[in-house]
Amino acid sequence: MKTKQIKSVAASHKTRVNVVTLGCSKNLHDSEVLMGQLRGNQLQVVHEAEDVQADDIVVINTCGFIDNAKQESIDTILQYSALKDEGKVGKVIVTGCLSERYKPELQAEISNVDAYFGTNDLPELLGALGADYRHELLGERMLTTPSHFAYFKIAEGCNRPCSFCAIPLMRGKHVSKPVENLVREAAHLAKNGVKELILIAQDLTYYGLDLYGRRNLADLLRRLSDVDGIEWIRLQYAYPSGFPMDILDVMNERNNICKYLDMPLQHISDHMLKSMRRGITKQKTIDLVKAIRDRVPGIALRTTLICGYPGETEQDFEELLQWVSDTRFDRLGCFTYSHEENTHAYHLADDVSEEVKTERVDQIMEIQQGISYEINQAKIGRTYRVLVDKVEGDYIIGRTEYDSPEVDNEVLIPAADNYLAPGRFAEIRIDRAEDFDLYGTIVK
Repeated sequence: MKTKQIKSVAASHKTRVNVVTLGCSKNLHDSEVLMGQLRGNQLQVVHEAEDVQADDIVVINTCGFIDNAKQESIDTILQYSALKDEGKVGKVIVTGCLSERYKPELQAEISNVDAYFGTNDLPELLGALGADYRHELLGERMLTTPSHFAYFKIAEGCNRPCSFCAIPLMRGKHVSKPVENLVREAAHLAKNGVKELILIAQDLTYYGLDLYGRRNLADLLRRLSDVDGIEWIRLQYAYPSGFPMDILDVMNERNNICKYLDMPLQHISDHMLKSMRRGITKQKTIDLVKAIRDRVPGIALRTTLICGYPGETEQDFEELLQWVSDTRFDRLGCFTYSHEENTHAYHLADDVSEEVKTERVDQIMEIQQGISYEINQAKIGRTYRVLVDKVEGDYIIGRTEYDSPEVDNEVLIPAADNYLAPGRFAEIRIDRAEDFDLYGTIVK
């Protein structure tokens, strides 16, 4: 849990706001925007400070997506509310997805929290902190990532009807940000040293339908690609149904758009896809993956799968297992199904035991581990352009264009005889490879 290392110190002379972020990169982006607004209002703000102070205002940005995330959020709220009772922090304010979804229940169960806000209550949250919402602060974020990359949210909410997902309950309907605003924000980030934009939304490929009456991601990519200083643009969270193939043309046209796509596919059995309300069939999924690889040779495809969805039979799972083996995704994550209130699937019997769910995830990941090892072995002897993220212990650690932070491969370069500062690019020859790590040397 993120807050386990906190310790109490004496009060400072100035109240500060300590923002604690739980959940996904979209939540992290929201925290950065909040902190940018607070700083723009001349308030002292820190992110996940371990030295809690008696006059701190703690803002917890919660996640409410699946059971484990909800429990972590509740545990964090309880921990800080206990510190408040002990006089070790001043106030506790809760915001984010869990608060949006369960505000009445939270107010009843954890009543010593000073205020609860939802995902779209930023002006009201700022008001509670003695700050005004400043519209002129577009792009004024307080980055929590290394200064050379930033998560870049292009839309909020989701219009998809997926049966297992509670995101629309917490984030609302899809709302695209105007192209002009995004270009201005990207330019501001680039001016401050950001070299990589990681585009995020609940569904990138829906971008523009609400504003422009058409899928407009390709045009947005071209505009962002033209921003001076942006050297990598990475796409995360694409939806397969109605996938706009023109974005692949832009990948081929522009050198600074990474040949990388994160597209959660969830399952392959037609029985499961129909029940999940994914709007796509097994054959269309197979055809889409092939078409993407044909259009952008060498593209790294990442996907996410669910095991143990209601009604998943052994045959459904064997079909999924075989497809993973045949498709050979570059990256893959797999999760057990979480039975979420007020979703369409909540009306179905959660009839796969937790033990079986976990066993199925383990089988999928064992296959993927072997695939990842083989793919990485094929990289030995090749040279890649690598962006350095950090220096840690004996290694300089970076990534290729085929790897996103936190979830994908890292490239480790011996630090003893080399120096590369975070944010720098270097040509690295891969000398050795493991399942999820590459080891290389600088090409002189």
